Amino acid sequence: MLTIEEEYFYYLKFEKGLSDNSIDAYKNDLQKLSDFLSDAHVELAEAEQVHLRDFIVEISSLGIHPRSQARILSGIKSFYHFLIYKNKREDDPTELLESPKIGLRLPEVLTVDEIDRIIGAIDLSKPEGQRNKAMLEILYGSGLRVSELVNLQIANLYIEDGYMLVEGKGSKQRLVPLSPQSINQLKLWHIDRNMLEIKKGHEQYVFLNRRGTQLTRAMIFTIVRELTATAGIRKKVSPHTFRHSFATHLLENGANLRAIQQLLGHESITTTELYTHIDIHFLKKTILECHPMLKK
Repeated sequence: MLTIEEEYFYYLKFEKGLSDNSIDAYKNDLQKLSDFLSDAHVELAEAEQVHLRDFIVEISSLGIHPRSQARILSGIKSFYHFLIYKNKREDDPTELLESPKIGLRLPEVLTVDEIDRIIGAIDLSKPEGQRNKAMLEILYGSGLRVSELVNLQIANLYIEDGYMLVEGKGSKQRLVPLSPQSINQLKLWHIDRNMLEIKKGHEQYVFLNRRGTQLTRAMIFTIVRELTATAGIRKKVSPHTFRHSFATHLLENGANLRAIQQLLGHESITTTELYTHIDIHFLKKTILECHPMLKK
């Protein structure tokens, strides 16, 4: 006997005539909602408006682009409309849910191709070229804030284990996996970094300027703007755009919401909790399976 979810997917395929790719997108949306509801011990078909509103708020808190939020909400509404159509429910819990305003001024989302173009615009023949490439790989590959990037310390890189310890807002720390590309670019930057005359008091920072001192946030913004212009991309791009794209691309490729929250550092995580509540292997697996750059 088919579950109601399976009936819904058959309905989408044979009655609505949707493509397999479209149906997979609907499946991913429902799975995200199901994962969220499971924490409250609520079945998918029995969710109430308050549960769905909390789900939308949670997605919004991740910084996901409004277009992606709207697409997810559209898929959820379709499922509950189907339940009413099949006489499985009399009420529509999505009736009063509003789609996010697409016109909100939120950071742009770059496509994978645009990110490739920006990284490809880096001139590796210049002294700062390898450093810039390592920085952008980490911004997009791990979703760091610009403040977290400039304050990243050598002692908190665990290259052989494939992760780093990041200090976020409120001095809260979290473990974040490093992608294979990031690891490779960091190793290459380490060679160039060793050739610098590093000023006293700046030895611990991963990313330095040519004078051997810690990079500033303003300098990262300037680097990103210049590379974006060189790549011929007219979007308004900042370091946060890479973090925003990181979260959006993971979500659209099926990543678990809880994993994205942990990766972005949106939950209260202390140093002790890092080792007792977070499975670093699970987070690393999430990036490897869902990050579009690694799926190519």
